[in-house]
Amino acid sequence: MIQHSPMVIIKGAGDLATGVAYRLYKCKMDVIMTEISCPLVVRRKVAFAAAVNEGMVTVEGIKASLASTVEEACDMLDDRIIPVMVDPEADLVKEVGPTVVVDARMAKRNLGTTIDEAPLVIGLGPGFEAGQDVHAVIETCRGHRLGRVIYRGSAIPDTGKPGAVSGFTVERLLRAPVEGVVKPERSIGDLVEKGDVVALVENTPVRAQISGIIRGMIQGGARVPQGTKIGDIDPRKDTEIDTISDKALSVGGGVLEAVFSFLVSQ
Repeated sequence: MIQHSPMVIIKGAGDLATGVAYRLYKCKMDVIMTEISCPLVVRRKVAFAAAVNEGMVTVEGIKASLASTVEEACDMLDDRIIPVMVDPEADLVKEVGPTVVVDARMAKRNLGTTIDEAPLVIGLGPGFEAGQDVHAVIETCRGHRLGRVIYRGSAIPDTGKPGAVSGFTVERLLRAPVEGVVKPERSIGDLVEKGDVVALVENTPVRAQISGIIRGMIQGGARVPQGTKIGDIDPRKDTEIDTISDKALSVGGGVLEAVFSFLVSQ
């Protein structure tokens, strides 16, 4: 087998995690991603998490495929394919012993990542304390500090509101009005008007609060708790839906800075 160095395990394979994987892959690093068995990612066109349901996906020319074993994942790395493994607790970290671990699950809290999991442990966004439970934190809040590397302290606390796009914040989000199974009525890329029914959750309609393009929609058939984000709408009707976002690439750039800073110091 080809010698792989360094090895990076990314916990989570949503759109921000995919931006991180993209940056690292482009710099010839080996990346394995972990996910839950039913990903709740909404921007499926630009998330390697979609491989869990689809088997293989391609985002901006990079292929990611579902892997069931470490051996299968290593074979994929030889073929320059990013493996995605269903591993909710990221037990793979202990099994593989990577050089870098990136917690990109965006839970707004630490789900159990510790600073001793790898020589370099990085957390994305709120919930991590650099110098305590991770070595570095990457700022994920839109604005002047987006993508910056924090080596002491935490990211900006979660406000509960997404960043403004054309003046819209929470209005952009589609949330489950009740607990139940999601049935999309519209698809990613569709143009919608304010008031349109874009999905059903247990026969309860979810309506667009603004006009725009559906940029994200959760996989149909997913069961979600009430209040779960199931999609989003971008008021910029000419926005690109099949390329990695500026935010994800900025966050990925921050991770890349932290990784190379670590590697050159060794």
